[in-house]
Amino acid sequence: MANNVINNFREIQLETPVDMIIRQIRELISSRQLNPGDKLPSERQLSEKLKVGRTYVRDAIKKLEFYGILKTLPQSGTIVAGLGIAALEGLISGILQLEKNDFFSLVETRVLLEVEATRLACIRRTSNDVENIEEALSVYYEKALTGSSAVEEDFLFHLKIAEASKNSVTKSLLLIVTPEIIHLYKELKVCSDGISLKSYNEHKQILEFIKEKDEKSAMAIMRKHLSGVLEFSHSKIINFKKN
Repeated sequence: MANNVINNFREIQLETPVDMIIRQIRELISSRQLNPGDKLPSERQLSEKLKVGRTYVRDAIKKLEFYGILKTLPQSGTIVAGLGIAALEGLISGILQLEKNDFFSLVETRVLLEVEATRLACIRRTSNDVENIEEALSVYYEKALTGSSAVEEDFLFHLKIAEASKNSVTKSLLLIVTPEIIHLYKELKVCSDGISLKSYNEHKQILEFIKEKDEKSAMAIMRKHLSGVLEFSHSKIINFKKN
């Protein structure tokens, strides 16, 4: 009986200052005190009001910017993105609440979206898209050479491909499934030593096939590229459940 009861308890998760700032932004959006297009107070003002360091405020804003929830405009400051309230709430909920055992499903969904985005990129990409993908690949390579985790740079490369697909819904869906997936990649050590440079070579192949507009080959390499991560995530979740 005691063993069964213990399984009903859940690990206590302590919020970081960054998560607490994100949660407050969510509450302001939910209560319509912040709407798409509204400008946020400056980092200094938020830091003073929240009684936390500006680094925490900056990290929270950067995280929300990465997922398209906030947008910083030159000489205008940071504003709430022009998404619907329900969509913004959903994105922020995902950032705060994603569980480890959802990781495999997220990666599986990512594979479906990215393979199709790659196919569309081969058909619709422009020369400017190719330049953007090349630039993202270069940034990824420089980070991978340092031996540091290049998870954010990896996702930016893939998002540039989604942009080249000219399907805004596909890109938006990728932005919805990626909240917190980066955190879990790091925690589960998906990008461990040696994987980053291996991924770079696969990225390079994908880019070359997109340049050549070779849909079949590009899709095959993308599927192969992500299948390794899919298998890795599955094994990690199995180990997590055992422990």
